[in-house]
Amino acid sequence: MASSLLPTYARFNLAFERGEGAWLYATNGEKYLDFGAGIAVVSVGHSHPHLVKALTEQGEKLWHVSNLFEIPQAERLGARLAAESFADLVFFTNSGTEAMEGAIKTARRHQFVSGHPERYRIISFLGAFHGRTLAAVAAGGNPKYLEGFGPPHEGFDPVPFGDLAAVKAAITSQTAAILIEPIQGEGGVRVATPEFLEALRALCDGHGLLLILDEVQSGMGRTGKLFAYEHSRAAPDIMTLAKGIGGGFPLGAFLTTRKVGECMTPGTHGTTYGGNPLATAVGNAVLDLILADGFLTHVTKMGAALSHGLRELQKRYPDVVEDVRGMGLMSGIKVAGPVIEFVNATLAEKLITIPASDNVVRLLPPLTVTEVEIALALTRLNAVAETLSVARAKAARRGAA
Repeated sequence: MASSLLPTYARFNLAFERGEGAWLYATNGEKYLDFGAGIAVVSVGHSHPHLVKALTEQGEKLWHVSNLFEIPQAERLGARLAAESFADLVFFTNSGTEAMEGAIKTARRHQFVSGHPERYRIISFLGAFHGRTLAAVAAGGNPKYLEGFGPPHEGFDPVPFGDLAAVKAAITSQTAAILIEPIQGEGGVRVATPEFLEALRALCDGHGLLLILDEVQSGMGRTGKLFAYEHSRAAPDIMTLAKGIGGGFPLGAFLTTRKVGECMTPGTHGTTYGGNPLATAVGNAVLDLILADGFLTHVTKMGAALSHGLRELQKRYPDVVEDVRGMGLMSGIKVAGPVIEFVNATLAEKLITIPASDNVVRLLPPLTVTEVEIALALTRLNAVAETLSVARAKAARRGAA
């Protein structure tokens, strides 16, 4: 029977009924090692008892009241995020793209109230992915996501990723901010160097611009620090979060300094669902775990083990694995041949991976993944690479004959 869902996804013919830690159990009874984590969302594993407890306890008391009233759970989560970051103020949303919309509005309004209404343009980077709203896809500049939706939203100037000269050339009297992902996820797990981020910070300081970091995928412990910007000396003025912040429950946020965020006075922005008691109770439970002693050290250790194993894989099968990228538990394998071929092959090995641009396969396991599970994933990846390498060698021999 035809699906009633809008056909915007080329879905795999596979459904899951439950999960536990880094494992998913399909409706057909098969067991899969999940190195996708719902695209970096299931940050502390499937059905973590601490999250289940927080969700059920809050769900039995109060789900939603709207932001017309104080929400203690949101106040607590906001205070904790601010205390652990550069920020003073937090606005909660339901998703990453909503967080990005709020960040864009805040940057523009800050320039407006600072006496520079002409400053509304934002320099962004090619290969970026900032969400699916009209403004977010315009910021990314990807023709695939812009086609068919009318003229791109005005005000964005995408330049090549990592090209400081191009950034400098793009700055005009109308520039309000620079927007960047510290690690491009959808763009192929491309990492901005600390030096590049620090150079952007210096440019912003020198020109009166704001630095906006999109940490929707790289934040909440994914790189071994709570936020990826902490690997550099480049603190932002505004930062967006989502994905791992709710551990699977829809939750996003943008964070700002007080100097920047105080321009957002009553009536300038809002949300119906964002930051409600249920979502922020779960968000607090996620943060409990990530901030616990040893958690981020574990992420760093597991990330190092995964990276070492992937580089060994590249040495063994250079005809299949062209490059290994990433930081912490945000890894990418640039593969030879169609990326979907590799993803399908990992799925056949009962290992879930995520395709990305630039012919990259993303590995984004739950941050609670164990050393045994890392080793098992590497064994399955080795089987995939060996199968593809043998098949290509046979094809080459046939072609030569």
